Amino acid sequence: MDVLARFAGAWSVDRAVADARAGLDGTFRGTAAFAPTDDGGLACVEEGVLAFGGDERPAARRLLLRGAGDGSVEVLFGDGRPFYGFDLRDDRWSGVHDCGDDTYTVAGRFVGDDAYEEVWHAVGPRKDYRLTTTYRRLRDDA
Repeated sequence: MDVLARFAGAWSVDRAVADARAGLDGTFRGTAAFAPTDDGGLACVEEGVLAFGGDERPAARRLLLRGAGDGSVEVLFGDGRPFYGFDLRDDRWSGVHDCGDDTYTVAGRFVGDDAYEEVWHAVGPRKDYRLTTTYRRLRDDA
């Protein structure tokens, strides 16, 4: 099963940001492009506009996805450092990333072939926020 093929292509990104510690909400709206890499993985580049705390600015991030066999995926930061891993055998996944004393958890699921959702929650002494994201596949004629 080629789980990376599920992500390949261009997607719209609609993210709600809820920072409980700061008492602020915001949004990120943009696109995500998952393009093949030379090693058989995918590079994901998100670009868009973050509106948060009365400020609006361009924002971007880059992640790398690698198939790890048996429906598993390894996600790396753009510079190649490990981020988290997940299993995608049943259209749902979860993962954990420890960052110092803070812990990031993710739960995701595909909603058909053309959309997926992720909910990240970061908690710890420095963080308490939730990111709720919907990705929708962009069509070539869009």
